[in-house]
Amino acid sequence: MNWILGQTVSFMTPLKKYIRPGVLRNFLRKAHVLVGGKCPLAISYEGEVVIVEGAESFEGFGEDDPGVISSPIYFDEIHSGLLSVRMQPGCDSVDRNECERLLGFVVYSIQELIDMERARRSLADEALSKYRELALLHRSVPKINTSLHMRDVVNALIDECRLENYPGELGMIFLMDPTSMNYQLAAQFGFPLSVNLRAMASSNLFHAVASSGKGEIVNNLSRDPRWSDGVRGMGSLAIVPIISPNRCEGVLVLASENTGVFEAAHLRNLTTLASVAGLSVSNAFNFEGVQRLMNAILQALAEAIDSRDPYTAGHSERVAHLGVAFAQAMNENGGHEDRMFSNEDLREIYYAGILHDVGKIGIKEEVLTKNTRLSKPRLDVVRARFQLMGEFGDFDWVQAFERVTAVNKAMTPSEEDLLFIKSLGKQVLHGSENDIPLLYEEELEHLLLTYGNLTQDERREIQRHPAESERILQHIPMHENYSNMLTIIRQHHERMDGSGYPDQLRGDEILIQSRMMAIVDIYDAVTQDRHYKPAFTRSEAVKILNLEVEEGKLDVDLATFFLENLEYIEALSERVKVTRISHLSELSECASL
Repeated sequence: MNWILGQTVSFMTPLKKYIRPGVLRNFLRKAHVLVGGKCPLAISYEGEVVIVEGAESFEGFGEDDPGVISSPIYFDEIHSGLLSVRMQPGCDSVDRNECERLLGFVVYSIQELIDMERARRSLADEALSKYRELALLHRSVPKINTSLHMRDVVNALIDECRLENYPGELGMIFLMDPTSMNYQLAAQFGFPLSVNLRAMASSNLFHAVASSGKGEIVNNLSRDPRWSDGVRGMGSLAIVPIISPNRCEGVLVLASENTGVFEAAHLRNLTTLASVAGLSVSNAFNFEGVQRLMNAILQALAEAIDSRDPYTAGHSERVAHLGVAFAQAMNENGGHEDRMFSNEDLREIYYAGILHDVGKIGIKEEVLTKNTRLSKPRLDVVRARFQLMGEFGDFDWVQAFERVTAVNKAMTPSEEDLLFIKSLGKQVLHGSENDIPLLYEEELEHLLLTYGNLTQDERREIQRHPAESERILQHIPMHENYSNMLTIIRQHHERMDGSGYPDQLRGDEILIQSRMMAIVDIYDAVTQDRHYKPAFTRSEAVKILNLEVEEGKLDVDLATFFLENLEYIEALSERVKVTRISHLSELSECASL
C-alpha cells in the first residue's frame, strides 16, 4: 500500500525510524501549499517512489524525467533516498528556480530533522550503554568481590559471563602464576575434556592482548595470522585482559564455534567485568600470599613447640587435621544442632589446632619433658644415700633401690609399693653431726604420687599453657573471621563438669569448637607414645573417651558422634593433611578427593 495523496505504503523506508509518517506527510503537504500547489513532491527509496504529495499517482517521478529535479536525503550511514519535485509542463525559469528553492528548503529541513533525531538517539544509546555498564558494575562488584579466595572469584566471573548471555558458548580464564610468571588455566566451560586448552596461552594473539592490556574481538580466527589454531573448535572469540593496578593478572576468553558473533558492545561489557575481576584477583593473590606466609610462620611455630619434646612431635598438626575432619564429618551429617561449619570456621579450627599448645614455650623444660618421678641426677643422689645406709647398717640397699627405681617409672604404683616408700621415708642415716633422712620430703612427694609423675605444683605449671598460649598469641593481628581462635585455644582443656582448666568453665560456657578440640586432643594424646606411657590402641582410646563421657567431662553428643565415626574421621584427616594449607577454602570438598 503506497502513500498516494497522503496514503501509506507498507515498505516505508528507514526514514520512518527518524520521522513519524504523519509528521512527514504534513510537512510535504505544507511545502506543496507553499508554492501554490505547483510542484508535487515525492520521496523514493532504492529507485522506487514510496510517498507522494500533490499528485494522484507515482507516475512521472522518474529520475530521467527532465521535469523532475531531485536531491539526496541521508537517513543514516548506510541508507539514503531521494526527494523529488516535479515541475508542471511549461514552467519558465522563474518557476524552476522557485521549485529548486523549495527542494533545497525541504531537503535541508528533512535532513535537519533526521540528524537531530540521530543525535538524540545516539545520546540515548550512549546513556543506555552507560546505564547498562553501571548496572553491570552494580551487580557484578558485590558478587565478584564477596570472597578473597581465588576459586570463588574465578567462579563468580564465569557466572557473570553466563548471566549476561554473551554469544560465546565456550569460555576460559587464565591467571598469572606469581611464582613462574606463566599463565595457567584457572577455569573453563563448554570444552570437551580432550581439548588442550593450555595451548591458548601459547598463541601470539593471547600474548598480544596480555602485553598490550587491551581486549580484542576476532570474528574469524582463521584469517588472523596471530592464531595458531592450537585450540580447535573455535571460529571467533572475545579476549580481554584481567588488569589490576599493578599488572595483567590474567586473561578472560569467550569463544564460539561460529564466526561473526561478537560485537563491540560485548567487548565493552567484558572489559568492565574484567576490570572488576582484576582488583578481586589481585586481592585474592595478595590474601593467599599472606595466608601462605602466615601458614609457614604458624607451622614453624608449631614445629618449634613440638621440637622441645620428641614424644609430642607432630601432635599439634595431627590435632589440627583431626579437628577439621571432625567438623567436616559433622557438616556432611547435617551439622551440629543445625549449625554448619563454614570454610572460615574450618580454617579457624585448623589454626587453633596448630597453635593450641604454643603456650608450652613458657613451661619449664624439666616439667614439660618429665618422664619419671625423680630426675636421673636426683635419683643418683638417692642411690648414694641408700648405698651409704647399707654400709653402716643392716640395710639391703640394692633391693630397696630397685623398688624405688620401679616406683619412679610407674604410672600407677601398687599400694604395697607406696607403703614401702613410706617406710623408707621414716628411716634416717645417723651422722656425726646431723641425721640424714633416707628420702627427703620433696622426694617422697614425687615418689608417693598415686598416678603419673607430676606433683600438684608441676601440674599447675603445665596447666598454665592454655592461658599462656592466649597471652602469646593475643598480640598477633588475626583476621576478623578468626575471632574465636584464641577462645578455642584457651578452652581446649576445659571440661563439661567444670573440672578443666584454666577457668573451670561448665557446659555451654565452653565453645563447641573447644569441646571438639578437647576430644581430638585427648584421642591423639593417648594414641601416641609419651615419656610416661606407651601408646594406647584405638580400642583402648575409645574406652578412655567413653569413661570421660561417663564422668561428665566431655560433650556427650559430640563424643558419641566422634566415636561412632572415628574410622571415617581418621581417614578424612589424612585427606585434610594432603590438602594444601593455602587452599583450606576447598576443605569442604576434601571428602570427595
